[in-house]
Amino acid sequence: MRAAAGAIAADADLLTRLDAAIGDGDHGVNLNRGFTAVVAALEKTPPDTVADVLIKAGTTLMSRVGGASGPIYGSALRAAGKALPPTAEVQPADLAAALHAGLEAVRKLGGAAPGDKTMVDAYGPAADAFEQAVAGGAGLTGAAAAAARAAAAGAGATTPMQARKGRASYLGERSIGHQDPGATSTALIFQALADVS
Repeated sequence: MRAAAGAIAADADLLTRLDAAIGDGDHGVNLNRGFTAVVAALEKTPPDTVADVLIKAGTTLMSRVGGASGPIYGSALRAAGKALPPTAEVQPADLAAALHAGLEAVRKLGGAAPGDKTMVDAYGPAADAFEQAVAGGAGLTGAAAAAARAAAAGAGATTPMQARKGRASYLGERSIGHQDPGATSTALIFQALADVS
C-alpha cells in the first residue's frame, strides 16, 4: 500500500490531466488523498494479516475519496481482502483468487465490461496474467511482473476506445483518443505490486 501510495502521488498530475480530458479532472487529487489516508490508517493500527491490510485500505478509501474512485477501489480491495485466508502471509494462488474477487466487485458495482474504457480494461488482463503465471509455476515476483505488464498494456489500449461507462461515456466519440484515467491508476497500482514483490 505504501508503494501504491507513492506511485499515485508521483503521477497524480498525470491522472488529473487524463481525467480533465474526459472526466471531472479530480482523479489524481482524489486517489492521492485516499492512498495517503490509507498509509496513515495502516501505520496507526498495523493489521496482523494481509486480508486485514486490504480490508482496512478499502474501507479507508471508501470513507475518504469522493466520486466514483473511492467506492470502486474500496470495494475491490475489500473484496480481495475477504477472499484471502486470515494469515500473515499468503500464497500466490490465494492472491490470484483475491484479485479476481476484487475484479468481480468492481464489475458488479460499476457494471463495466472489457472494452468499456474503464479500469476493468487494465484490471481484467492483469488478474488473468497473474493467474496464468501462477498456473505456469511462477512465484509472486514473476506473477506480479506479468500482471503489471498486462495492466499497462490494457491501460494503453483504452486510448482508441469510445467510453461506454462512467462520466467519459457522456462525451461519446469525443472520448476517443484519450487514455482512461482509472485504467491508468490501476496500472500504477499493479506496477507498485510488482516493484515490491
